[in-house]
Amino acid sequence: QEPLVESGGGLVQPGGSLRLSCAPSGSISGIHPMGWARQTPGKSARELLARIIIDGTTYYGDSVKGRFTISRDNASHTAYLQMNNLQPEDTAVYYCYLNIGSTVSWGQGMQVTVSS
Repeated sequence: QEPLVESGGGLVQPGGSLRLSCAPSGSISGIHPMGWARQTPGKSARELLARIIIDGTTYYGDSVKGRFTISRDNASHTAYLQMNNLQPEDTAVYYCYLNIGSTVSWGQGMQVTVSS
C-alpha cells in the first residue's frame, strides 16, 4: 500500500487550472511538513515545487511562484496544490511527500499534461 494517495492529475489546456490532492493512506497523528515535486522525462532529479511546514508557512520554487498555491487541511492531513495558468512546460509527473521526523514518504505520482 502506498503511503500517500494522490488525485487530481490529468490533461488541461494551456492557461487552465488543476487542483491536486494528497492524503495519507493510513492514520497519522500530529501536523507534519508536506510538499509537492515533479519530474519530467529525461531528468533524473525531482524539482521541488512547494512546501508547507508545521506552522503553515509555505515555500515555493521560482518556476511556480505566483501560479501554484499549496495548502493543507490539518484535520484530514490532506495537502493540496492549486495550479493556475498552467503551461506546456508544467507537463510532468507530480508527486507529493510527507515528512515525519527524518522519514520522507512519497506518493505514487500522477501525470499532469498541459496541451492544446
